[in-house]
Amino acid sequence: MTTDTDRAVPGEPGGRASAGGVDTGTRPPDPAGAEPPRRWLGDRIGSVEILAALLIILIIFREPIAAALDDPRVQTWTTVFVSIMVQAVPFLVFGVLLSAVIAVFVPRSFWAKALPRHPALAVPAASAAGVVLPGCECGSVPIAGSLIRRGVTPAAALAFLLAAPAVNPIVLTATAVAFPNNPEMVLARGVASLIVAMIMGWLWLRLGRTEWIRMPRRPELDDASRGRAFWAAVRHDVTHAGGFLVLGAMAAASINVLVPERWLQTLADNPWLSILALALLAVLLSLCSEADAFVAASLSQFSLTSRLVFLVVGPMVDLKLISMQAGVFGRRFAFRFAPTTFVVALLVAVGAGAVLL
Repeated sequence: MTTDTDRAVPGEPGGRASAGGVDTGTRPPDPAGAEPPRRWLGDRIGSVEILAALLIILIIFREPIAAALDDPRVQTWTTVFVSIMVQAVPFLVFGVLLSAVIAVFVPRSFWAKALPRHPALAVPAASAAGVVLPGCECGSVPIAGSLIRRGVTPAAALAFLLAAPAVNPIVLTATAVAFPNNPEMVLARGVASLIVAMIMGWLWLRLGRTEWIRMPRRPELDDASRGRAFWAAVRHDVTHAGGFLVLGAMAAASINVLVPERWLQTLADNPWLSILALALLAVLLSLCSEADAFVAASLSQFSLTSRLVFLVVGPMVDLKLISMQAGVFGRRFAFRFAPTTFVVALLVAVGAGAVLL
């Protein structure tokens, strides 16, 4: 026979009531395998719910949003942001696809045969490999991550990361088209970029630490067929690197709108300040390496050396690259690697400009 003390309180499955029907606050543990109580919004809000909320907000506030979009500064911001994304996304996708191929289909033994065993010799070999790979800096970041996962020494992978977007045939051809009256700019850019990549690789061998690189775990690649592992790697890298690319493009667009144009002419009048200014401008604008030569050519008020600095620094250190490197290799790595690369690229470009221009 069931007594009052054995009856469960309504709404409290498995609970225990007192003789007066009031919950005593004591509940036996849930049986093993019991389904937890469901919440009205679920355990967490997913992307579908966020998208629906954004659409509702856009519908409710469509008139104020439309008025804000008519502001010239907002239109400039949108133009810069979209241009960076349009230029970078195809190369990011290309790099992600190549990264997935390296991560899934290329055996580890290949890299042992393709690169010299001595790390100091692997650095220039990896730098030279960037010459034959048409790609953007957005694609070189995930590729370098895959090389490290496949057992390539980090120094060689990082040298490839810096060299590939700066010395590949597409970039050098674009530079020649942008500077038809200064063909020496092509040679100066290629030589300076290769030197920077090798110096940074050798510096990593000397001063770098393994714990500075925190590669994200890839459990989706374990115990899966090659086809499934390939698409899992593609989805992961597009989402991960693409998110940081968006953040970098937003920051670059904001800087582009906030910096007055009249400052450029003032800086151009001082040779040393013009060099530093264009180096910082390359970091802030975050241009794709296939398009930065045309921007540099338009800055005719600056010297050739300062514009060479712009072309050498930009593909190696900019806002979107720092964001992507932090996402792929970890913040501890990015906050050390990016400033060092900036200083080395600045000094090497100035030296190359003094000799070749």
